[in-house]
Amino acid sequence: KLLSGNEYDTALDEYISRHLNIEKYGIAEEEFGVIPMTNYPFEQQNGNIIYIGTAGGQTKPSSGYTFQFIQNHCRQLSKALVEKGRPEIAKPLADKRFLFYDSVLLSILSKKNLPGKEIFTRLFKQNNWYAVLQFLENKSSPLTELKIISTLHKGVFLKAAVRYLSGK
Repeated sequence: KLLSGNEYDTALDEYISRHLNIEKYGIAEEEFGVIPMTNYPFEQQNGNIIYIGTAGGQTKPSSGYTFQFIQNHCRQLSKALVEKGRPEIAKPLADKRFLFYDSVLLSILSKKNLPGKEIFTRLFKQNNWYAVLQFLENKSSPLTELKIISTLHKGVFLKAAVRYLSGK
């Protein structure tokens, strides 16, 4: 849900004063963007054109985070060009695992089974922040993922997972 500019300003002001204890500050620049949260299978390549960033599917579906994924993708493309003479990179099997997690969360959010604020608050409050960041960057181990997922609303996530796997 997009907020108005004033709503964002008010929320940031409250956060800065309440959590950072800063009363006087200035804003040098502002930016605004809407990051898509989708598991749409973006085209990776079209002939000699290689898509990067959001257009190439490097945006994490469940969070909209893109920067680290672009860096990794470009590093892999560069390495493949140097080593093989062509920019062909294999998708790791773990990508399917994380796409599944992302798709389950997107299903929960789109069907309004739980609000995103509640899910992400619980995610960070119930888990080690470093483990959560590794999880969100698709760099965690299956054991860590199981521990993190077990701290979430199990019933809601299980129903969404079954719904996703059954194609509904």
